[in-house]
Formats: sequence, C-alpha cells, structure tokens
Amino acid sequence: MDVFDAIRQRASVRNLVAVDVPDSDVELILDAGRRAPSGANRQPREFMVVRDPATIAQFAGAQKCIGDVSLVILVVGRPEDSAYFVEDVAASAENMLLAITALGYASVWIDGTLRREEERWKALLGIPEALRLMIALPIGRAAGEVAQADKRPLAEMVHYERYGRR
Repeated sequence: MDVFDAIRQRASVRNLVAVDVPDSDVELILDAGRRAPSGANRQPREFMVVRDPATIAQFAGAQKCIGDVSLVILVVGRPEDSAYFVEDVAASAENMLLAITALGYASVWIDGTLRREEERWKALLGIPEALRLMIALPIGRAAGEVAQADKRPLAEMVHYERYGRR
C-alpha cells in the first residue's frame, strides 16, 4: 500500500481483535516511528513493545481496547532532551499509525486516559520517573468494517497567501 492509500484508510479503531504480529512487522512499525521528524534532530522519544498477556490485561485499565490485543507499542517522551518532545512524540506516533495501516493492521492513538493515571502505568511498565508515557498504540485487526471518520473539506481549511483567501 502506498502512503496516500494508508493516509486515506487510517482509522481510529477501538474494536480490535488480537492477531499475531511478526517481529519483522513490529520492526517496520518501530522504524517508521524512528524516522519521524524531530526538532533539531534531538529525537526525544523511545518506544516500548509490550506483548506479555498479564501486563496487557493490567494495562487495559487505561482503556478497554488495549485488553483485546496481543501487542501494544508505547511512545515515551524524554522532556529533558527537547522542549519539543510532545511534537516529536506525536510525529512518531503518526508515522507508526500509517505503517500499521499499510501493513494491514488496525490501531487507535490512546493518550488522555494514559496521562490521567500516568504514574500508575509508568510503575506497571517500569518507566523511569523523568520520562513521560505519552501514547499507546494497541495493534490488532479491526473486528468489523471500518472507515476513516469524515474530515472537513479542504476548501474550508486552506488559505492562500493571506488568511481568509480561499
């Protein structure tokens, strides 16, 4: 699948079914995250791969759909490395979501429910205090048909040369 097809097909899927994701696919997904842009190339992010069923079952307390998969990739930020760590983490997550879609899997970007109890999840996962647990990407197959949510038309979003020129 080319990148434009992946962009058009990527959807936030919360109704996931566990599937075996081979290490070769996991490596492609992680490499997509690694290659995301980063302010001043500081790369203030790390990735965690979680496959242990007991850990995933506990981690599902952050969001139910996590418990439905056999693989979760976490994006961890290093705030001390860059003032732009949030943007860099987001860029990595989007690259990984596109790779997940291109490989035929489904996922959803989970962040808010993580951060409400971040210390709890960091303790469960052994993430050092100075780091930030920013995003979880549970990876599986969609349990049914999915479609990307409607997006605003470009004509409503694009301005030329000066704001308001359509």
